[in-house]
Amino acid sequence: MGGELALELVKKYGSESIIATDINPRAQQSLDFCQFEELDVLDITKLEDVIVENNITQVYHLAAILSANGEADPIRTWNINMQSLLNVLDIAKKYGLRIFWPSSIAVFGLGSPQYATPQNPPMVPETIYGISKQSGENWCNYYASRYGVDVRSVRYPGLIGYKTLPGGGTTDYAVDIFHKALQGEHFKCYLTEETELPMMYMPDAVKAAISIMDVPQDKLRIRTAYNISGMSFTPSEIYQEIRKTYADFSISFTPDHRQQIANSWPRTIDDTRAKMDWNWKPSFNLEAMVLDMLAHLPKTAIH
Repeated sequence: MGGELALELVKKYGSESIIATDINPRAQQSLDFCQFEELDVLDITKLEDVIVENNITQVYHLAAILSANGEADPIRTWNINMQSLLNVLDIAKKYGLRIFWPSSIAVFGLGSPQYATPQNPPMVPETIYGISKQSGENWCNYYASRYGVDVRSVRYPGLIGYKTLPGGGTTDYAVDIFHKALQGEHFKCYLTEETELPMMYMPDAVKAAISIMDVPQDKLRIRTAYNISGMSFTPSEIYQEIRKTYADFSISFTPDHRQQIANSWPRTIDDTRAKMDWNWKPSFNLEAMVLDMLAHLPKTAIH
């Protein structure tokens, strides 16, 4: 999401006003439209230096290890996801910054209602990623109420985009499936055909981040994270939609460990509070998203 968000921020504020950071210096190659700093978000001294030296007033903090990858190394996932957020919040408290930090539907669990999941249901997350996001929401709320830090957050569903490769999330099948269709390859799905999950097309995810940051502070009544919704579909449904263009595309279903993670997540999301407080509304449904993905995704993408 970071590259697409940075590009939209450049369109809004100008390239001289945006600094993208990444621990991998090679990321600069795809971020040549704005300023770039190599940065480990766990290095609070370097993080503060970059913010102060460039007179930064807003931070979009996206660094995290995602759900499926996180289960391979829970302690490392916790350390990166949690400490990086605390670093950003501490600096925000010191300098009066406005912060965007993304949460996730992974905060919910088997005890949460799976359909029309409300803003504040019982939450017992099933993954270390979800645990870190739920804890992060509480830290954001704490810093907002205790120190007045202006931190804003949304609970993203699975994100789908044509500019980035799958990044270790449970919902990444919905990105990989497009690559396989374009390459004329059979797709082996690691979820069952009827596993319905909330999803969002990347332009809507970027729109949500920028729009919530533009809302006057007194309009925001939730300082943990807002539920937001895009669309919900099953692997079977997105497959059938792609086959309208690629009739010979084939699929099989072989659930693996990610199925258990998916089973603990909601099927649909109630985002009434986001609609009420800051007029949230997605632009893409399943059909529009598939058509746009197939129009933009390069045929030379991953295998």
